[in-house]
Amino acid sequence: MSLESVRSFLAEKAPDIAIIELTTSTATVALAAEAHGVEPGQIAKTLAFRVGEQNVLLVAKGDARIDNRKMKAAFGSKAKMLDADSVVALTSHPVGGVCPFGLATALPVFCDESLKQYDEVLPAAGSITSAVRIDPLRLAQLVEAQWVDVCQAVEVEAC
Repeated sequence: MSLESVRSFLAEKAPDIAIIELTTSTATVALAAEAHGVEPGQIAKTLAFRVGEQNVLLVAKGDARIDNRKMKAAFGSKAKMLDADSVVALTSHPVGGVCPFGLATALPVFCDESLKQYDEVLPAAGSITSAVRIDPLRLAQLVEAQWVDVCQAVEVEAC
């Protein structure tokens, strides 16, 4: 059903975006990057948090790490990741296939600034074997996301 809810969402809001369905699992950033032939950062992972009294989704680049201080500053209170059962209940998507499209429950969606370094990212599409290719700015527009800066800055190693 989850893949179908994403299919319905895209048919209504963005019929030009095709869902890519693979036969191998893309449930982790590493598996997805390998299967789609992209760098891990291009995988747009969707994480679910409880912030205060509200559940929210955050879409960030696949290799980004959440900065707890930035999260608290952006949302005004400490954020706690939701457990897998809560995520499925709220989104209808299984862990590994969670995306901001076709949600079972209307949730605020936030996109981390880290996504903007790419012209194209690949969020899941409601199952552990599906994804879409999309410009991160369009992704945010489609799901009415707000942009936030909540991931750790990448440290550049000296040569």
